[in-house]
Amino acid sequence: MDYMIRATAANAQIRAFAVTSRELVEYAREAHDLSPVAAAALGRTMSAALMMADMLKGPQDLLTIKIDGDGPLGGILVTADNNGGVKGYVDNPGADLPNKVAGHLDVGGAVGRGTLTVIRDLGLKDPYVGQIAIQTGEIAEDITYYFAVSEQIPSSVGLGVLVNRSEKKILQAGGFIVQLMPFAEEETIAKLEQNLKGIEPVTTMLSAGDTPEQMLEKVLGGLNLVVTDKMPVAFRCNCGKERYERALVLLGTDEVKKIVDEGEPIEIRCQFCGKKYSFSTEELKAVLEKSKQKTATENEKNA
Repeated sequence: MDYMIRATAANAQIRAFAVTSRELVEYAREAHDLSPVAAAALGRTMSAALMMADMLKGPQDLLTIKIDGDGPLGGILVTADNNGGVKGYVDNPGADLPNKVAGHLDVGGAVGRGTLTVIRDLGLKDPYVGQIAIQTGEIAEDITYYFAVSEQIPSSVGLGVLVNRSEKKILQAGGFIVQLMPFAEEETIAKLEQNLKGIEPVTTMLSAGDTPEQMLEKVLGGLNLVVTDKMPVAFRCNCGKERYERALVLLGTDEVKKIVDEGEPIEIRCQFCGKKYSFSTEELKAVLEKSKQKTATENEKNA
């Protein structure tokens, strides 16, 4: 089962998060028919977004990571809530590159250079937006850099997705985020740095059977780890036919009329989860009537 934990260490001088996300990354891989490198890039980003969303306070708060790189993957867009739900897609799901010399997937090459943007929608008039230049395209290093530059929080981020290239199946996925609080003592910082030097890659730990708790025990060994919360996580999309019907209405009467005049049913595919929604010609005519009513109401208000 995919799940995430939140923890503290060194008498709350450190806060930490860890997640195992194989099932939800496999769901995304299958829904989008992702290449191995696309699955790794999206999976790493989704794991990071889940942990970062867990830092939010309000039940309706959302966190979005937007990666605009010049590599063959194009853009990556991921949105997570703080209830363990995440969804996302890449612009070019079939884009792939040969493995690097060491046999690792070339996520950095597939992402390329560009910008990484983090949007925190806290229900206020304007969302909080932070943006950095992509450093490596490997995702974990970029998120680490984001925290240092945009939020001034010293952090260590580990992310990993292990893919069976021949079958394209996701074997392991997950990660951790460890952050130092402003009052962290030098002794705590030195111990954490020492631990991190010897830490294995995330996929190595997961392949050995390590749970999120055991990953953090290794990262925070000797620092009195205390797990404070645990929650299931999943790929969760809030799309639906009613949502797309509202979107069609918002196109405006003229645009909807053009679709109706073509006399053909249409099919809309959700970018996030790949589900398809069909609208018959009769349903489109009903949408047109709703659009006309909306336009008439707006005209009355503006009169």
